[in-house]
Amino acid sequence: MLEGALLFAILMWAFYRTDARTRPGMLVGVYLTGYGAFRFIAEYFREPDVQLGILSWGLSMGQTLSVPMILLGLYMMATASGRRARSSA
Repeated sequence: MLEGALLFAILMWAFYRTDARTRPGMLVGVYLTGYGAFRFIAEYFREPDVQLGILSWGLSMGQTLSVPMILLGLYMMATASGRRARSSA
């Protein structure tokens, strides 16, 4: 539910109610941040992989892999205003 319907609603809101569609990379950043955050939360309720369990730093593999996705999404949102849209020629 989080990674599907709620994330879709957030993306639709960002597209139609903000200027995100005019800033290249903003919607992709919102998606990556939202998907990574929702996946990180969902991993608390899943049983960790049998062969891995909880890793030495206290996170499951799914949570560990979600962190770079969140960071990349935040970076893309932070730098979206500096990008220019390509004009179609």
